Amino acid sequence: MRAAPTILHLDMDAFFAAAEQASKPSLRGKPVIVGGLGPRGVVATASYEARRFGVHSAMPMGQARRLAPNAAYLVPRFAFYRSISEQVMELLRRLSPLVEPLSLDEAFVDLEAGGVAADGASARAAGERLRVDILATTGLTGSVGLAGSKMIAKIASEEAKPDGLVLIEPGTERELLGPRSVRILPGVGPATGEHLRRAGMTSVSDLVEAGEDELVRLLGRAHGASLYRMAQGYDDRRVVAERDAKSVSVEDTFDVDLHDRVRIRLEVERLAERCVRRLRASGHSGRTIVLKVRRYDFSTLTRSETLRGPTDDPAVVREAAGRLLEAVDTTGGVRLLGVGVSGLADYTQEDLFAQAVADAEADAGAEPEAGAVAEAEEVAEAGERGPAERHWAPGHDVRHAVHGAGWVQGSGVGRVTVRFEEPWSGPGRVRTFSVDDPELEPSEPLPLVRGATVA
Repeated sequence: MRAAPTILHLDMDAFFAAAEQASKPSLRGKPVIVGGLGPRGVVATASYEARRFGVHSAMPMGQARRLAPNAAYLVPRFAFYRSISEQVMELLRRLSPLVEPLSLDEAFVDLEAGGVAADGASARAAGERLRVDILATTGLTGSVGLAGSKMIAKIASEEAKPDGLVLIEPGTERELLGPRSVRILPGVGPATGEHLRRAGMTSVSDLVEAGEDELVRLLGRAHGASLYRMAQGYDDRRVVAERDAKSVSVEDTFDVDLHDRVRIRLEVERLAERCVRRLRASGHSGRTIVLKVRRYDFSTLTRSETLRGPTDDPAVVREAAGRLLEAVDTTGGVRLLGVGVSGLADYTQEDLFAQAVADAEADAGAEPEAGAVAEAEEVAEAGERGPAERHWAPGHDVRHAVHGAGWVQGSGVGRVTVRFEEPWSGPGRVRTFSVDDPELEPSEPLPLVRGATVA
């Protein structure tokens, strides 16, 4: 705990939705919902206009559509959001060498370590300058919390939303927390909150009155003791500049349960390839391959295999994931598949045995795997049917040879509707084209601020 509010927490306001509104003038001031648009999709972010209808993050998309049927529903553009996030994180690093990102739109900053703040007045000035710089650089707003600890700084930024700054003076923590719900404390989710409610504890002051021994009895030594300290306002966690990744994983939820074993195997192989790309991008390799399968009845199984050494070889990961799949019963159908790699390292030890087996099979003219055969057959069938229809995702960027830059409003029955506008223009006009119009092409996103570049 610090005597001055020199820990800053930044949380960008409705980040994904706000980025979409900033890039699409016709959506400003209107409800915008970003997420998976399939039957099993969930809301990633809802704009403040959409939240008035009760829509919130992690809500099933079907429920969101019932609450806000006239909202704009868009597919996420993660590369675009990541480029904006990199600009924001660079502004934070100018304040201090100790920046702890929590996600694309959220981070802690140790202002004292950067020498930009030593008391409340200088911390507030640094926070206000940051908000101005973020708006000028990205065109978006962020909310800032300042306090003597990470826990209280995060609570302050939540109170500051949207587009504000709240500073909580050290020494006032217990008074601030006392009447609040226990859910305001880190680590108290729905299950723990319900457990505490059944024990008669709904506010933070209830936890303090119950005492450490009672919380330990209810929640166990580690969690109970930690929760008691936080209820009193104590949080001595440091801002950590680098957070070591423990694993890398990817997963997909399918609109319709998969039953065909060959299709399931192909999906696992595809996920393994994606996982390795992400693994290599992070500069890691890993020893343990993990397969996640959620079945038709929502039961979730995980299987893992630990290799002799770390690898980032897609063939090795793909083969290991395939072996794990063989041990899983998928008879009733599969709704989600995931592939991950853990036991990360900064180096790679090639799996020479796997490579030798692959070479021997090639020399012997071995038959290709069933998955490879099926994939080849799908390609052949697609060739017989002719070129596949181009897919246009709602919200994604396009450029027309005549009309210029725009974004997809929707598509179906062989047609795609595009609104032509730029972040710095007014609301644009709408045109409809054939999905295979040769003058219409996917495009890179435009910067939100004229003259800036998208990383």
